[in-house]
Amino acid sequence: MSDTFTWGPATGVGSMPGGDAREAAKTVTGSFEGPEQGIPHLPELPARGPGADMIGRTAGMLVDLYARVEPSGWRVGDRPGRDTRRARAWLGEDLDALEEFTQGYRGPLKVQAVGPWTLAAALELRNGEAALSDPGACRDLAGSLAEGLREHLADVRRRVPGAQVVLQLDEPSLIAVLRGQVKTASEYRTHRAVDRQVVESTLRDVLAVRGEGAAVVHSCAPDVPFALLRRAGADVISFDFSLLTERDDEAIGEAVEGGTKLFAGVVPGVDGRLSDPAGSVMGVRTFWRRLGLNPGSLAESVVVTPSCGLAGSSPAYAREVLTHCVKAARSLADNPE
Repeated sequence: MSDTFTWGPATGVGSMPGGDAREAAKTVTGSFEGPEQGIPHLPELPARGPGADMIGRTAGMLVDLYARVEPSGWRVGDRPGRDTRRARAWLGEDLDALEEFTQGYRGPLKVQAVGPWTLAAALELRNGEAALSDPGACRDLAGSLAEGLREHLADVRRRVPGAQVVLQLDEPSLIAVLRGQVKTASEYRTHRAVDRQVVESTLRDVLAVRGEGAAVVHSCAPDVPFALLRRAGADVISFDFSLLTERDDEAIGEAVEGGTKLFAGVVPGVDGRLSDPAGSVMGVRTFWRRLGLNPGSLAESVVVTPSCGLAGSSPAYAREVLTHCVKAARSLADNPE
């Protein structure tokens, strides 16, 4: 990551409600207008159906690997069929909308894709088992993903020349992969745990495609492996703040002191009554004190986000949440103690 990289105080995780690409791009870019307001991101709209979901969207980015929808989920196929074409068309539509609303934009801009291990846990081979069951398939999948992401990032940079592109890999299944908790097709057994060094080196290879940009790894599951993700090259770790326990204290303290940024998911992602912005980040202040960290470093180290994606919320609530994240981040900067 370049030393001159600039960050905004807040951002979204990725998904948004509805199926209107222009409306979603307008909402995101209007909420996060640049480094002072936050980090705009490429919206994902899974409500459109297969191909717009997180697995299908990323499967559509793969190079020389194709996937189709089966009753059990996404499965590797021999050639690009209608499901692949649909996924790519929707991604193109989303990029067109983002480009329209970022004319002249300069600053950080985030794009998201499923990481190699969650993809391997979800994408089926021809025999119906997850790619995770075959180490060779995992390697091929990671290589194809890296090449596809390299092309995707280059496309984003062409469309928004002033952008400092942030690559976010979504890895909600990472802990299940490390612990051998991913079920087989029969659901009677689980796939063997993947060696931590293999997990780390694969993530490192995929994250390396960011080039001069920054890399985020996001997981809204419990027990995020902070130390492993840092070693793999993540500049930022994104997580659901409500799932932290005191077991995470040491790893997070070391991450912050080592310069890793935190995307703290503190605002609920489903419709409900929001607290005042200062109340949303009260737990972050308390946590910072418990770790014995300098309050003055809070605004530099923490970016405020929703707890996870907003696909399950109403459009009105999604807009409210993004605005709320900006206000909560401002409260954190103005009153770190």
